[in-house]
Amino acid sequence: MENEAKLSIYRAARTIKRKDNTLYNALRSIYEDSIFVGEISQLWPQLPLVANLRCGLWYNPKFHSTCYFKSTDGHTNNWSFNTSRLNFHIALLAGQKGGCIIVDSTRRGKRFPDSMSKTIPIWTCVLNRSIFNYLNKFSNADASLVKQDSNTGCNSHDWDCSLHLPLWVSETEKAAIEDRLEGWTKDLETSGADIAILASCLKKPLRPLWISQKTVIWINEVPDYDSWDFTPIILVSASSTSGVTQHRTTSEFSWNYIPGAGDDEESWARGLSPNLFWNHAYDLISTGPDVCNQKVADIVEKDRIYRARRGQDAPQITVKPSISESSPCLDPLLCSDLSNITISSSDEERGIFWLGSTNLALGSSQIAAECSSNVDCVLNCDQWPISVHHQEAEAYLHLPIVSSKMDRFSLFNNLSSAVNFAKSNLTKGRTLLICCHDGEDISVCVCLAILISLFNDEGSFDDGKFFSETRITKCEMRRRLVYVCKFAIKARPSRGNLKQVFSFLNSEVAKV
Repeated sequence: MENEAKLSIYRAARTIKRKDNTLYNALRSIYEDSIFVGEISQLWPQLPLVANLRCGLWYNPKFHSTCYFKSTDGHTNNWSFNTSRLNFHIALLAGQKGGCIIVDSTRRGKRFPDSMSKTIPIWTCVLNRSIFNYLNKFSNADASLVKQDSNTGCNSHDWDCSLHLPLWVSETEKAAIEDRLEGWTKDLETSGADIAILASCLKKPLRPLWISQKTVIWINEVPDYDSWDFTPIILVSASSTSGVTQHRTTSEFSWNYIPGAGDDEESWARGLSPNLFWNHAYDLISTGPDVCNQKVADIVEKDRIYRARRGQDAPQITVKPSISESSPCLDPLLCSDLSNITISSSDEERGIFWLGSTNLALGSSQIAAECSSNVDCVLNCDQWPISVHHQEAEAYLHLPIVSSKMDRFSLFNNLSSAVNFAKSNLTKGRTLLICCHDGEDISVCVCLAILISLFNDEGSFDDGKFFSETRITKCEMRRRLVYVCKFAIKARPSRGNLKQVFSFLNSEVAKV
């Protein structure tokens, strides 16, 4: 009886949670929070608005760029500075524009996600320390590096290298993080990252500032970001931090507010992407909760048909209906696709990233289908084939690679074919576009394997000579990955896929 009672309580709690976390509640919560984000961005309209993937993408219809700072890198006793997620483009963007505003959100119980409380502060501190070391290293060779800048009044001697954390992070935790800063700084300096270009771009050190819905800002006393003696990285946590469920009512509908509603979109979005949401936001919000699910199904299905007719990636998935729903079962829906989000023209022709002069490029399969005529050959690593404009069979190869979560050896088993295909085309001087579903993980790892296998230390094609004479270490692979991320700013390779690349490279060395 006791077990049955516990089970009944559990089921009741789950039922209540399902009723609270409906699709309309999520979208309405995102819409309400986006108003706050818009208000903050208007305080400093000159600063670019950046979304921290993936949750942050939901909170504004248009972002200047995106970044990827993981909360796990800021978890207590798991702090990390990850050279595979350098986000260098954000530091350069902040240097060019005088700062930037990063948007993210978190679930109930926290004012800020750990990505904002610790991951980004660690990142700014490590970058500042590396720039400081660079300026000091070359101060004797070039006296101009230590002369005061006529505009900023900053030099290497007053360059702030302190760790700036929010007040709610304890002194004990801060001290533990500071003990690791020197090691992280050395990791960055040995990774091959271009500290010189960062030092030339940033006139003031980076420093995070935190703004939430509980932050008090006097509108008539908002400081000009140019007046600060640092380059501001303004961290905006979009959601309210109330610890209780907020039941809100308008003149037409009542709904429950969900903090951090944009998080974990696979569990609630039903194939809706941020871009599709903002294209139909007014219609979805104004029609109310009763027809929201069906409207989303119609929007996603129309988009799927549109993409399919254009020969783009348009897979179908079936959404499992919630037990508590009274609406009819939905038709197959489109997987959530982040590549649709509207990014400004700085996103390099909508997402094709050329790796210097290597003749290698990265992008999503959708972009590859649209722009395949601009390259000589395409290596498609998506699960689904795409339509390309090439007539020659050797100009297109489809390797259906899945993520490491689905198959731990899928990438490993296909890398040999990928490298051979690249070798046969690069030898002829052809350009090669490597694509996957989002252009951020699998294609990046395939490109990394090709770069290490067929190019020398300087990024020149040598048909594998350097690779056959060199022992590939994790440090060397990390350094090459930094090179890839320098150009492919949206790269987000997973740890599981990187491990497969390393295993493949070592197995190939053993054959030599």
